[in-house]
Amino acid sequence: MDFQDCVKFANENPICYLATAEGDQPRVRAMGMWFADETGFYFNTETNKALAKQLNDNQKVEIIFHASKGGKVMRVTGKVELIDDMAIRARCLNDRPFLKDFGIKSPEDPLLLVFGIRTGEAFFWTMADNMKEADLPRVKF
Repeated sequence: MDFQDCVKFANENPICYLATAEGDQPRVRAMGMWFADETGFYFNTETNKALAKQLNDNQKVEIIFHASKGGKVMRVTGKVELIDDMAIRARCLNDRPFLKDFGIKSPEDPLLLVFGIRTGEAFFWTMADNMKEADLPRVKF
């Protein structure tokens, strides 16, 4: 197992669950991952959402990607990096034209928050691994 296996799994199963913290209260929400590649996992949201404040206050997150068939799960733990690169932000708007319906007009728009998890670790889990989580191999990225 290597990081390319993680990238492939995430891209095949982009609907995921992202956990953040608001003070001492965990917050989990369903997300549609934008894409994953050899540099990490990428998402977007809007700066007026609670998610944006939570990411600014505490960059540590955990994500669960779940295959709809077979029950395989990939857990990713890492640290969010906010993306200011205008080329990446422009690509986000190009790839996700529905963002314009939310009022985001350009890559410079302060309403757009693009973020990536570029460092962390990931591992796969199935019901066969129940009670063995600590022994499962991790992929560092």
